Amino acid sequence: MSLTIWTNHGFRPEALALFQQGVASAGYRLISSPKSSASVLAAGVADPMLAEADIAFGQPDVADAMRLTRLRWVALTTAGYTRYDRDDFRTTMQARGTPVTSASGVFADPCAQQMLAAMLALVRNLPAQLRNQDGPRAWRYLEDRFTNRVLTGQSVLLLGFGTIGRRLAQLLAPFGCRVTAFRRTPRGDEGVEIVAEAGLAAAFAAADHVVNLLPDSPATRGFMNAARFAQVKPGARFYNVGRGTTVDQPALITALESGRVGGAYLDVMEPEPLPPAHPLWSAPNCFITCHIGGGTGDQDEKLARHFLENLRRFQAGEPLVDRVI
Repeated sequence: MSLTIWTNHGFRPEALALFQQGVASAGYRLISSPKSSASVLAAGVADPMLAEADIAFGQPDVADAMRLTRLRWVALTTAGYTRYDRDDFRTTMQARGTPVTSASGVFADPCAQQMLAAMLALVRNLPAQLRNQDGPRAWRYLEDRFTNRVLTGQSVLLLGFGTIGRRLAQLLAPFGCRVTAFRRTPRGDEGVEIVAEAGLAAAFAAADHVVNLLPDSPATRGFMNAARFAQVKPGARFYNVGRGTTVDQPALITALESGRVGGAYLDVMEPEPLPPAHPLWSAPNCFITCHIGGGTGDQDEKLARHFLENLRRFQAGEPLVDRVI
């Protein structure tokens, strides 16, 4: 009997054929939800069609996934899985033996490269130079030439060390950066110095760059608060590609205004979209992009290939990539 794959991911046309062909070649039936979304960040809604599925690909409604015992695998299209990171959902999936995977492997390299680009931009004063071109067009020679730095040999603290953190550490290696990572549960194979909660104050004080990669969870909301910003090395740069909820944004603005934080790059905020009148837009030395860090033009093709490789593994009884439950 052929198994059924349900999806509520709205593929771009160029990737849809790849996905459909791969599913058909594997011998599966495919059903597409009429309530699909092209945004991997959008929460799924209840869909009666999910009851026909053995595998869910996309962002299934949490209650549906818990209720429908036919599901044998939940494959998420996001790197983060906050809405599924609940005790009741985890317990239900584990009791049924239903694996849950993320797509963190798809987004690790783009997010890591976005962070590297931001770090290089800030140490080389590129934002000030580019804003000047669009604004007064003053000759900012003394202001920016002699405050330029290089990334080589600088200290970087990563808050979180999942797939994005690992990839960023690899990208920083040629610059000879001193990379330290905060991780609550070290695995021992990180390849960089790991600090726990007790070592954070010293790590903040030593870091030239603090890169926040933390997901949203009850334990991480407001993690970067006023007390922690007060511990950072004066003039250090702060970056966020994790989740906006993990940062006390008024505290960040205060730290930027005082100069305690020398600059900030944010790809994620709270809320999103960020209202035009929000004070982050005008905070000094704060540079914002609109949650584009994980994006690439071929994102949907990568999502399709990631899923199809895991589908092959699922059929073969092999360990699934990016398994989170």
